[in-house]
Amino acid sequence: MRLTCSAFPCDCHIQKVFVNPIPSLRVTALNSLPVRGDGEFVLYWMIANRRATSNFALQHAVHWAKELRRPLVVLEALRVGYQWASDRLHRFVIQGMADNQRAFANSGATYWPYVEPEAGQGAGLVERLAASACVVVTDDFPCFFLPRMLKAVAPRLPVKFEAIDSNGVLPLKAAPQVFPTAYAFRRFLQRDLPNHFCDAPLVDPLREARLPPLTSLPEEIHVRWPRANDAQLAASTSSLALLPIDHNVKPAAFDGGYQAAQRALQLFIDRKLARYEARNEPEEEVTSGLAPYLHFGHVSSHDVFARVIAAEDWRPSQISTKVNGSREGWWGMSPAAEGFLDQLITWRELGYNFCSRRADYDQFESLPAWAQATLDEHLTDERPSVYSLPDFEHARTHDELWNAAQRQLVREGTMHNYLRMLWGKKILEWSPTPREALSTMLELNNKYAVDGRNPNSYSGIFWILGRYDRAWGPERPIFGTIRYMSSQNTARKLNVKGYLSKYGPASRSRGLFD
Repeated sequence: MRLTCSAFPCDCHIQKVFVNPIPSLRVTALNSLPVRGDGEFVLYWMIANRRATSNFALQHAVHWAKELRRPLVVLEALRVGYQWASDRLHRFVIQGMADNQRAFANSGATYWPYVEPEAGQGAGLVERLAASACVVVTDDFPCFFLPRMLKAVAPRLPVKFEAIDSNGVLPLKAAPQVFPTAYAFRRFLQRDLPNHFCDAPLVDPLREARLPPLTSLPEEIHVRWPRANDAQLAASTSSLALLPIDHNVKPAAFDGGYQAAQRALQLFIDRKLARYEARNEPEEEVTSGLAPYLHFGHVSSHDVFARVIAAEDWRPSQISTKVNGSREGWWGMSPAAEGFLDQLITWRELGYNFCSRRADYDQFESLPAWAQATLDEHLTDERPSVYSLPDFEHARTHDELWNAAQRQLVREGTMHNYLRMLWGKKILEWSPTPREALSTMLELNNKYAVDGRNPNSYSGIFWILGRYDRAWGPERPIFGTIRYMSSQNTARKLNVKGYLSKYGPASRSRGLFD
C-alpha cells in the first residue's frame, strides 16, 4: 500500500511504501494464533480510539480486510459494570457512538454499537464475533481497566488478536524507558520525534477501500446483543435512567463525540491558540478543552497537531538543532503554539509513557523515592484542617477558592488546569495522611472529570505528590520538600474574582450538592 507524507508538511517530498500500512512499533500481538483464512470478516473491536478518522487501529483493520478480501465489522460496545459508570460518562461516550454510526453509514464497513443494559449481559459478545472472524484488531490503551480486559479476553479468542497504539504522535514503544521528568522526556522527544512525523495515520482509512459487503451477522448477535437503537443513541435523560449507572453524576456541561470535538478544536485554533500563554488565568478561557475528547478517542492527537502546525504555517525544517530539553525555542513556532505543544505532546505523552510501562501507575509506591521519604517523614505533622471524603466532595472546606474549583468539577465535568494543581495540593494538606489524600484525589477526579481515568490525568494527580518534580525548599510541615501551593498566593497572582462568583455557593444553576 502506498502512502504519502501529506498528513504533515514534510520537507522530504517523497512517497513511502509499506508492506503494512502502519508502523510496526504500533502493533502488539496479544496471542500467538494465526489469521484464519476461512473467516467471514475482519473484526475491529473499538474500545479507546472511538473515531472513524485518523485512527491507526481502524487503518490496520481496513488493511487486513483488503488483504483478505473480507468485510469489516466495527464493534463499539459500552458496558455498565465499570467503576464510576455514570450519566456523565455514558452520555459522553454514547454521543460519540451516534456520530460514529453516521460516519460509518456509507463507508463499506458494518458498524455495530452495543449499549449493555445490565451488568454482565455483554459478556461473550466479542468471543462470539471472533468465532466467525479472520482476525481481531483492537485499541492499545495503557490505563484503567482496558489492559486487564484485553489480557483476560486474549486467551479466549480463536484467531489472531492484535492491539494497535493510536494514542499519541510518538509510538509508545519508541521510548526506551520510563522518563522521570518532563525535561528528560523532552530531550528524548527532541532527538526522536522528528523520525515519526511522516508516520501519521490516514485521515479517512475507509475512503476508496472498496471492501466487500457483509451479508449478515450471526442471528445470535441480533438476539443477545442487539444494535443500539436511535433512542439509546440519543443519550437522553430517560434512556440513561434505564441503565444501572450512577444517576447522581449528571451529564457534563459539554457534549461528546467527533463533531463536538471538531467544534472545540476549531474554536481553539481560531480564538484561543494565539492567547494560550494566558492559560493559567482562570478568567481567561484559552485552554483547549480537548482533554475529554482525546481521552475517549473522539479526536486524534495527530489531528490536533496537524491543525496547530497548519495555523503556524510550520515545517519540520524550522526545528532547532539543539537538543537541550528546553520548553521554548525547539519547534521554531510562536511561544503560544510551543506552550500548547508542550502540553499536547510532552506532558500528555509522558503520562502514557509511565502507564504503559508501570502497572503500579496509580499506586502510592510508584512515587519517586525522595517523595515517599519526605512525605513519610512528615506523616505525623499536625494538619491545620482535616476533611473527610464527603466534605471534599460536597465542597465543605474553609477555603472558598478550593470550594469553587470542586464545584466546577462536580457541576461541569472539568476544572481549570491551574486550579487543579491547587486543588490537589490542598487535599494533601487537609488529609490525615498522603495515602488518604491520594485516594481522595483519585476518587473525585475519576468520578467527576470526563478526562479522568487517563494517563495524563494520573500524571497530574501524582505530580501533586512529587512525580516528575524535584525537591523544593524550604522544608515545610506536612509537605516536607514536596512543592507547596496556597490559595492566598494563587489569588494574588491570578484574577479569581469572576471565577469565585461563577462557582461560589450562591451560584446554584448546575449545583448537585449546593
